[in-house]
Amino acid sequence: MIDILIAGGGPAGLAAAIRAAHAGLEAVVVEPRPAPVDKACGEGIMPGGLAALHALGVHPAGHPLHGIRYTDGLRTAQAPFRGAYGLGVRRTALHTALHERAEALGVRIVEGKVREVRQDGHTVTAAGLTARWLIAADGLHSPLRRALGLDHPAPGPGRYGLRRHYRTAPWSDLVEVHWSPHAEAYVTPVDERLVGVAVLSRDRRPYADHLAAFPALAARLTGPGATPVRGAGPLRQRARGPRAGRVLLVGDAAGYTDALTGEGIALAVATASAAVGCLAAGRPEEYPARWRRATRRYRLLTHALLGAAGHSATRPLIVAAAHRAPALFRTAVRALQ
Repeated sequence: MIDILIAGGGPAGLAAAIRAAHAGLEAVVVEPRPAPVDKACGEGIMPGGLAALHALGVHPAGHPLHGIRYTDGLRTAQAPFRGAYGLGVRRTALHTALHERAEALGVRIVEGKVREVRQDGHTVTAAGLTARWLIAADGLHSPLRRALGLDHPAPGPGRYGLRRHYRTAPWSDLVEVHWSPHAEAYVTPVDERLVGVAVLSRDRRPYADHLAAFPALAARLTGPGATPVRGAGPLRQRARGPRAGRVLLVGDAAGYTDALTGEGIALAVATASAAVGCLAAGRPEEYPARWRRATRRYRLLTHALLGAAGHSATRPLIVAAAHRAPALFRTAVRALQ
């Protein structure tokens, strides 16, 4: 009998598998695509997320990040991380490092897709496999979340993300966030000759049109993009709860607010670890409360910043406030570490 069947072999699913192996549980990951899988991801890992990866024995190669810089073309504010550093990592490099760590621990990864789940009081069956528990880590638009009746419509207009890489030496060891009236551009160095530029906005425009709204940034990005444009969205996803019987939702499948604060990987590892911890302790009923505790700070801070960014009257004040109150900006950045 498999202890934990995991639907999805992305960062959240592989983190859950690694934690299960650490706990002496047999985990099997079901994933339809061969590793590594590239996705539209900002690729900046905050210090807390990096520490969580290291605790799993995962050490991806990347470019150290030492803080955050906001700019609107007129004003700038920056804040260093305190006592730690983050990492800019290509999504493919992160996926490879997680995949290799899981395989080294004896995790079985099988090709397939979980389309239907059957469960009773003792087991759950999916993709032709039966286990005691199922962890759903099948991403932002989780089919399992919908199939289990846990999908909850998100109000308001959706935000979308687009990402491309450029071959240039990083000009900073900070994540730069460039603000325009309708979008943000996140610049993340991922190695010594490559930077990623992700744009988040409610406006669905071509990537080149978005980039033109950031003339100072566009001037630095000479030459063609090094990778194709990849997109994702709408980013806001809600779930009625992170558990349905013997199925526990982790990572983006359990709900997602926005990529604005760059905590996706930290949340993936934190929720995966909480789910496996509850199962290993024989207390699955505690997972919803643990999920809420693990995500509370992220949800509160992201909702607050997203609320300000979503209104034409307050959006221009974000960089101005950070510029005028650097101590407050440092406090906010360090709260996200």
